[in-house]
Amino acid sequence: MSERSFFERVYDVVHKVPYGRVTTYGAIARYLGTGRSARMVGWAMNHSHSHPCQVPAHRVVNRNGMLTGKHHFGGHNVMQQLLENEGIGVENDHIINFKKHFWDPAEELER
Repeated sequence: MSERSFFERVYDVVHKVPYGRVTTYGAIARYLGTGRSARMVGWAMNHSHSHPCQVPAHRVVNRNGMLTGKHHFGGHNVMQQLLENEGIGVENDHIINFKKHFWDPAEELER
C-alpha cells in the first residue's frame, strides 16, 4: 500500500468525525486495520493542510485528549479555537471531558 493511499484512507475517516466530536490517531489506525500505525496517522494529519479538500484535522487528538498537533495549525491557539467553536472545551491543551466527546470510528462506521 502506498503512503498516499493510506493518507487518503485516513482523510476519509477524519471527514466522518462528527461536528463537536474528536477521535484519536490510534482509533483511526485501528479502524483502518493498522493498529500500530498511529504515528502514520499523525503524519497524515501533518500533511492534511495541503490536501485539496479541507480535512477537519483539529478533531484528531492523542489518546489522552491532548492537542499534540496544534503547532501544525498556523497559530498557537488555532486548533483550540476550532474545537471551542464546536462546543468542545479545552484547558491546558487537553479536551475537557474527553470521554464524552470521543468518537470511535470502529464503533460508529461500517467497514
